[in-house]
Amino acid sequence: MRHGPGRAGMQMQRAKDFRGTVRRLLTYLRPHRFAMLMVLVFAVISTVFNIFSPQLLGRATTILFQGVMEKAQGVPGAAIDFAALRTILAALAGLYIAGTLFVYLQQYIMTGVTQRIVYDLREDINLKLAKLPLRYYDRTPHGDTLSRITNDVDMVSQTLQQGVTQLVTSAVTVAGVVIMMLRISPVMTLVTMVMLPLSGLISVLVISRSQRFFAGQQRWLGELNGHVEEMFTGHPVVKAYGLEEASLGKFDQINGELYEHSWKAQFVSGTIMPLVNFVGNLGYVAISVLGGVFALRGQITIGDIQAFIQYSRWFTMPITQAANILNMLQAAVAAAERVFELLDEVEEPEDGKNAKALTQPKGRVEFSDVTFGYDPGKPILRGVDIKAKPGQTIAIVGPTGAGKTTLVNLLMRFYDVDAGEITVDGENITKITRGSLRRAFGMVLQDTWLFHGTIRDNIAYGRAGASEAEVVAAAKAAHAHHFIRTLPEGYDTILSEDGTNISQGQRQLLTIARAVLADPAILILDEATSSVDTRTELLIQRAMAELMKGRTSFVIAHRLSTIQGADTILVVNDGQIVEQGTHSQLLAKQGFYAELYYSQFSGETHSQAR
Repeated sequence: MRHGPGRAGMQMQRAKDFRGTVRRLLTYLRPHRFAMLMVLVFAVISTVFNIFSPQLLGRATTILFQGVMEKAQGVPGAAIDFAALRTILAALAGLYIAGTLFVYLQQYIMTGVTQRIVYDLREDINLKLAKLPLRYYDRTPHGDTLSRITNDVDMVSQTLQQGVTQLVTSAVTVAGVVIMMLRISPVMTLVTMVMLPLSGLISVLVISRSQRFFAGQQRWLGELNGHVEEMFTGHPVVKAYGLEEASLGKFDQINGELYEHSWKAQFVSGTIMPLVNFVGNLGYVAISVLGGVFALRGQITIGDIQAFIQYSRWFTMPITQAANILNMLQAAVAAAERVFELLDEVEEPEDGKNAKALTQPKGRVEFSDVTFGYDPGKPILRGVDIKAKPGQTIAIVGPTGAGKTTLVNLLMRFYDVDAGEITVDGENITKITRGSLRRAFGMVLQDTWLFHGTIRDNIAYGRAGASEAEVVAAAKAAHAHHFIRTLPEGYDTILSEDGTNISQGQRQLLTIARAVLADPAILILDEATSSVDTRTELLIQRAMAELMKGRTSFVIAHRLSTIQGADTILVVNDGQIVEQGTHSQLLAKQGFYAELYYSQFSGETHSQAR
């Protein structure tokens, strides 16, 4: 279970570039300009239809009020004008139906635009992940990366879906309502408008305070995902070492931080609406009193008062909605910034303009005075020289941390050397396209990797377009055919994630079959038989011996019995090749290799052997 360096120094802070992130997010909307224009037009039309409805309701109220009052006063021929009421009600029904239709159209189009933007974002992320160097995956918790792809993108999606149309609707509603209120009473409109700056000031103050909590919420959510992913992946280890309490403690600590930031973010931002509503209620009381006075003076009708009160409510409602949208926007910008941080990660350098494709590789490999360190100024390998002729088997042995796997990482160009050069068939690998270079290699690692799919698909992953006969032949060569045939579904058996529904040894056999199918010029074997029983190990060693014929092979070995027949054994210690030669030559030197060998097979130290 690996903890990337990003965990320790993570700071909970607000978006580093709020405006820049918003501008960058808007670039994803540009290809959908026409659709967005239609959304805006439909939003305006639906809002305009809704704005006229209070005025019509006010007229209906006035007609009813006047009819009732005239009857009460005994006015001759007094009656309620039901014909006018029917006309008004029909007009209202038309407005509501048309408004609903346009709301449906705008939501339909906006949903398509939003999902397309989310699709494009995830496509960009997927392409980015394919271009990132191994260094990124070594230092970044996988759960945090998953959180950026899922949680953060979903947060952006929700805000775009709900926020854009609401912002437009709110703006049009405010403008339309102001016009309608001015037509009824400029004085009462002025009283309502006085409340606007106060509402805006409250919103700005609350938003500025809650932004950093939203940024912290998204970051700690990534931390939580990272921890859960690690604990699930390493669950057997956690159980074996009795570390459940420690794991739960770490979870509680991260969950507590997430709770604190989420609680503060939601509480602080949640105060916007009550405060804005409070200010709106003050205005509501003022215009109710003022409207009553004007009605008594005969300056406005009862229906106008009703319409104005409804308009005043509508005037504060868009402001409340805008405040809520800004609340969502804070979380979305914090999430979008995390997504863009991933998209801005340094990619694996592109192949040079003059890079050549490696065709028909022969397998001649040379390391010339190679120096490399994962961190600047801290070399792991120093002055390494290796020569491997086509068809030779090169074994790499040494204590843990000596740099054995690092040699393989450099050979595959997962990392580039700091000094010196590595050549394949006499060509510097930096002048070879990465794709063609890596296709020349076949890898069988100690840690198996299988994906959710059939056994056939997992083996065929070694070479695109492989036929059924080729897959079966590869399985037979790796001595996997027998156990596959004993499964109920045979080659159609579905493997669970990481192939956990078959044994570790069987998983290793499938990865070996995959390498056989790939038919590479150069093999890299990292203790490929360490997870199988002794009988299976013997079968695999025979299959490997057959597979390695005519191919350059690099074998990272922990059990020295498996590499006694290697053409050259490289003994790596402290980042340097301290000895090299055949098995017999190295034993005769009575040096570091001999001590490793005797400690494994005789239980004796080098000095005791002598």
